Amino acid sequence: MAILGIESTAHTASVGIVSESAEVLAIASDMYRPPSGGIHPREAANHHVDHLPGLVERALEAAQLGPTDLEAIAFAQGPGLGPCLRAGATVARTLSLAWDLPLVPVNHCVAHVEIARVLSGLDDPLLLYASGGNTQVIAYGRGRYRVLGETIDIGIGNFLDKLWIALGGTFPGGPAIEAEAKLGTELLPLPYSVHGMDVAFSGMLTATLALHAKGAKRADLAYSVEVTAYSMLTEITERALAHRKHGAVVLGGGVACNERLRAMVRTMVEERGGTMFAPPRSLCVDNGAMIAWTGHLAFQSGLSVLPDASAVQPRQRTDLVATPWREARAASVGL
Repeated sequence: MAILGIESTAHTASVGIVSESAEVLAIASDMYRPPSGGIHPREAANHHVDHLPGLVERALEAAQLGPTDLEAIAFAQGPGLGPCLRAGATVARTLSLAWDLPLVPVNHCVAHVEIARVLSGLDDPLLLYASGGNTQVIAYGRGRYRVLGETIDIGIGNFLDKLWIALGGTFPGGPAIEAEAKLGTELLPLPYSVHGMDVAFSGMLTATLALHAKGAKRADLAYSVEVTAYSMLTEITERALAHRKHGAVVLGGGVACNERLRAMVRTMVEERGGTMFAPPRSLCVDNGAMIAWTGHLAFQSGLSVLPDASAVQPRQRTDLVATPWREARAASVGL
């Protein structure tokens, strides 16, 4: 049996179908791109409402499956933008009722961990989660996934988007800044804001725009931002790794597609004698397949909800989500 997963936490509407052996059978996605500025939650939600039914059809056709081949419908319950989450949850409830299939809520952050874990074959890795709204270092311990460090202001992806738009670009900012950074040569001084296990980016945004106003080249600004911001993320990941019994790190989130960030984290981990794994781009960015796979794990552990008890949770914390599929394995190895 396979499971269908719906991702709708932010700008991407995605439907994935995954087999019980973790084979990705289909991914159908469409990203909302605002005409100007950043993401407007209501407009993004309208985009998802318009596109998700067609994405469900595309995914089923690509997987060559029908509703009777599915074991359940999984959906991203949180965290994310409220209107976007509700759009995905509404489609999931509709399918659950129409096809008489169980409904399984999934935490978006945990899904990034689980898809990287099964793809890498690593049993208990640390996750560096770098995306638009989330910047966290996550590890499993005492029955939950724990946030060991995170941003204290804005996510790394939101920072890059805001910066690029302020520099005259358009959303999304991360890929454009990566391309621009490859042309930069001068490392400009920017705030390096690491606070123990946490990071902050708002000061770097202000400082970068101040340098731009003084005539600094955009390519040098992009290069300096990448080197500084990704050094911060690498540092807190290394600090977390130093407290772990296992030397494995996986990456997740759209910003984790960045070549410089991947190279910096890989160098750090390998110098410590560990292993680093980065999923392919299609499974690193927000996608329905990671929701489907985590939904399968949850469903096989007995987790499902009735439609009237499936409210979304925009501020859902990673460390408040039950992960019973990890508990038996963790107990056997003393985690």
